[in-house]
Amino acid sequence: QMQLVESGGGLVQAGGSLGLSCVGSGRTFNNYIMGWFRQAPGKEREFVASIRWSESSTYYGDLVKGRFTISRDNAKNTVYLQMNSLKPEDTAVYYCAAVRYVSVTDGRRPDAYDYWGQGTQVTVSS
Repeated sequence: QMQLVESGGGLVQAGGSLGLSCVGSGRTFNNYIMGWFRQAPGKEREFVASIRWSESSTYYGDLVKGRFTISRDNAKNTVYLQMNSLKPEDTAVYYCAAVRYVSVTDGRRPDAYDYWGQGTQVTVSS
């Protein structure tokens, strides 16, 4: 089992920035592809970003591309999501997730991931 714990959520004004962190434990962190997803009330869980085992390959959802940045520090067992130019529609619970292997395409699907954190709330006010 891998345990994932997110932190860093909160309330921010539109146009502001917020950084999320997710610490993994229980498994060798650098063996896992990491993803960030979000879910707003009444909506399906949505792909935000993913990062492959090394830091060189990152992928983003269309709605966040150019505003959000995913990164990881394998020495700290941590994946990050830096969110800039936030919009009210970014309001959601943000989850990190982990999987040993998934294709780039399937890595956008929530059901492809094996482990999930408890989520952290991000609220963007207008």
